[in-house]
Amino acid sequence: MNRLKTLVTAGMVAGGMVLGLSVGTVSAQAKDDLKDVKQDRREIRRDTREIRQDRREIRQDRRALYQDRKAGDKGAVKADLKELRNDKAELREDLKDRRDDVRDLRHDRRDLRRDVRQEHEASPK
Repeated sequence: MNRLKTLVTAGMVAGGMVLGLSVGTVSAQAKDDLKDVKQDRREIRRDTREIRQDRREIRQDRRALYQDRKAGDKGAVKADLKELRNDKAELREDLKDRRDDVRDLRHDRRDLRRDVRQEHEASPK
């Protein structure tokens, strides 16, 4: 009988340790996911600032192009058109980066919700 009590007690202790380790792991996963969410938000803010700056540069390029066309300076018009194309390409690239960051944020939020839900379901009641 003593042997049975010892085995049951040892089994309960081992089960508690496994449960404690698994809850700690899920919590660490949730912390990592939260860090990922915060990093994605920072990247989205940075990309939004870059997009604003690119749009500002495009407006300036269009004004310069208009002024150079009005003045009849063909060399300056050609340079302005090239600069406008380059700024539009940068804008497209920044828009793509922000779109990818928004997608990453959505995935990281989903992972965070899943990890928190698993942690909640695994916690003893």
